[in-house]
Amino acid sequence: MRIGIVGAGIAGLSCADRLHAAGHTVRVFDKGRGLGGRMATRRIASSAGAVAFDHGAQYFTARDPRFAAVVAGWHAAGFVAPWPAAGPDAWTGTPGMSAVVKALSAQLDVQFDRRIDALRGGDGSWRLDPVCEDAFDAVIVATPAEQAAPLLMAHDAAMATIAQRCPSAPCWTAMAAFGERIAIADDILRDTGIIGWAARDSAKPDRGGIEAWVIQADADWSRDHLEDDEAAVVDALLAALAMAAKRPLPTPVVRIGHRWRYARVRASGDGALWNDAAGIGAAGDWLLAPRVESAWLSGQLLAERIGPPGR
Repeated sequence: MRIGIVGAGIAGLSCADRLHAAGHTVRVFDKGRGLGGRMATRRIASSAGAVAFDHGAQYFTARDPRFAAVVAGWHAAGFVAPWPAAGPDAWTGTPGMSAVVKALSAQLDVQFDRRIDALRGGDGSWRLDPVCEDAFDAVIVATPAEQAAPLLMAHDAAMATIAQRCPSAPCWTAMAAFGERIAIADDILRDTGIIGWAARDSAKPDRGGIEAWVIQADADWSRDHLEDDEAAVVDALLAALAMAAKRPLPTPVVRIGHRWRYARVRASGDGALWNDAAGIGAAGDWLLAPRVESAWLSGQLLAERIGPPGR
């Protein structure tokens, strides 16, 4: 089949990779400028040199045997490495989290800056509006639940209702780089004031370079300040980081914020959704659990339900 997939995060790419390997013709569309969704890596030039931030997912686990086997292959290829500071079963992409989605997308047709506002047609003749007039035999929605629901509603109300019942907590994130090491001994801070998580990104495996920190606010603070000005949010998160330091922070050479409206999800437990008669499905961590491996597994489960060509 010709299958169109909306969303180039790990769920959409996992599903696309499996379907492509089975012999389907797959095209992936994403509204962003690059791969990964919450697995993206932000690269920024500074006066002290280039710096990269994993500003979404910080690490992932590989507890499911199927995913663990894939991660072992990525490790052998140099795409991931263990990160003991985050836990005994924590992995991170090398040289950035985006290495994982780059590996998944290597054989795929992925198109960026292609926002999909609606799905038209159905029953074997799908079109993705407004960016693609080509017809698809099936369509898959692999976006956060809040974005999936309106795309699904006109074609499968039951799927849309499941998506509506899986809200995501937001997360404000600050990225900061410094010309010298700041006076915090640990590479990770958890639940410190308004900080839910902060990490010295430059201390991750295969990183190095200038001192770089990712500071993520907790869900309650992020929700209360969701519409605040970016500069004010970064000020607040840097002030919270400074409270954990033994001496004042140096002036950052990079300071930037990112608002994740859809971060940690409340999952439905369905795994994946597929309407075989209409040729429409959905995948994402919101269908399984709020983890990277759950997004990957959801994509795999959906591809299994679709099956090989000519099934």
